[in-house]
Amino acid sequence: MSEFETIIGLEVHVELLTDTKLFCGCSTAFGAEPNTQVCPMCLGLPGGTQPLLNKKAVEFTIKAAQALNCEIAPKVAFDRKNYFYADLPQGFQISQFFHPLGRNGYIEFRVDGKIKRVGIHQVHLEEDTGKLFHLGDDIMSSPFSQVDFNRAGVPLMEIVSEPDIRTAEEARLYLQKLRSIIRYLDISDCKMEEGSMRCDANISIRPKGSSQFGEKTELKNMNSFRSVYRGIAYEEERQRHAVLVGESILPETRHWDEAGGVTHAMRSKHVSAGYRCFPDPNIPPYSLAREWILEIKSTIPELPDARYQRFIAEDDLADSAAEILSGSKELADFYDAVLAFHNDPKMVSNWITSELLGHLNAAGQDITESKIKPEALGKLLQSMEKGEISGKIGKAVFEEMFNTGKDPATIIKEKGFTQISDEDTLHELISSVLEANPKSIEDYHSGKKRAMGFLVGQIMKETKGQANPQLVSELLLERLKELK
Repeated sequence: MSEFETIIGLEVHVELLTDTKLFCGCSTAFGAEPNTQVCPMCLGLPGGTQPLLNKKAVEFTIKAAQALNCEIAPKVAFDRKNYFYADLPQGFQISQFFHPLGRNGYIEFRVDGKIKRVGIHQVHLEEDTGKLFHLGDDIMSSPFSQVDFNRAGVPLMEIVSEPDIRTAEEARLYLQKLRSIIRYLDISDCKMEEGSMRCDANISIRPKGSSQFGEKTELKNMNSFRSVYRGIAYEEERQRHAVLVGESILPETRHWDEAGGVTHAMRSKHVSAGYRCFPDPNIPPYSLAREWILEIKSTIPELPDARYQRFIAEDDLADSAAEILSGSKELADFYDAVLAFHNDPKMVSNWITSELLGHLNAAGQDITESKIKPEALGKLLQSMEKGEISGKIGKAVFEEMFNTGKDPATIIKEKGFTQISDEDTLHELISSVLEANPKSIEDYHSGKKRAMGFLVGQIMKETKGQANPQLVSELLLERLKELK
């Protein structure tokens, strides 16, 4: 199917971490009983109070737009998008249709070792809608629905990409990088499973080499990176097959069915009413002071790309390790914190990316749920470097730390894991092993160097990994020379 090129643009909605809603004082806390965090304003009741703009939401949106390399608008203005839907209590949505806070930005990420740049068309602020609960197997078969308006009015930042994405994998990587940047800014938790980050995709295909866009469909209900990848991959293949058999692509909104792995038509875009946008008469435009914009910019922390470069330039980490660590603010912070207790970047990186992430993935956890704290991991690595415990014992101690959260020194003492470095004790062990393995002595002296490794292994086995392996090797080599 290489005769077609896929064109993808993403619209990402992110709920902001403000304590109150965009235009009223209702709480934004997740998980409250349905319809308990509402007021006349966010319910759109007649005679409700006038909207009062949440300054923190504006600040967060400007911060995100700056981090995404956008031009910042000179003013804040809001409009009414008029359309009827069951989860929109006012009958219109307050959004930024004419004057988005950010325009003409970009985001970069790595695809197959190369840098891919995707343009950001705009970043704007709007109020979220309520949430529908479909009482059936899915939205297509539900006999009726219920609505919770707790989410109505929550500050929602929308990030609209240019149609620069070409594959489902690029879409997934774009979304992961965007999530990483937003979490670095600490303006949203971006939990897709809780709906605080949601993604819609516009997808079309065209003959390779063509500069004209094909008819597009909008794909909704993708609530994980896996869903985004699978939904887009299915839809582009569906469109390719349709064109090849002579069918037309209809401009429509489609629903991604995660369980079935297919998309379903929801509504035609031919019959969708226009939004009939006009400036909201209750919210006056506000000029943005340049000093405030610069102040916001000064609070932007070290972002993923800068951290990635620092890890390579200053810590001499491999590209793969630097990319893994910098991809998550929490993981990068953890790495930096461990270095404060054990300043060996490569050793720290290896233990985090292999042992710690391996255990977390197996347990279905992320770094924020780890019982192992940076100081404890640093102490463990110090114990190994000082020769107090071997690497093998270190992994056993790590396992116990991961399960219990105990301090490594406590575990070493409780389990009797202290490394054996007493030379008299090791001499006795070496004599015992040599006496039991005369053939290995002959093999070593005849040039079979693997015999040395075998003998060291036998000593480590006798001590259950607690013998100091470096000292064992030195003492064993001396003894073998004596026996020649």
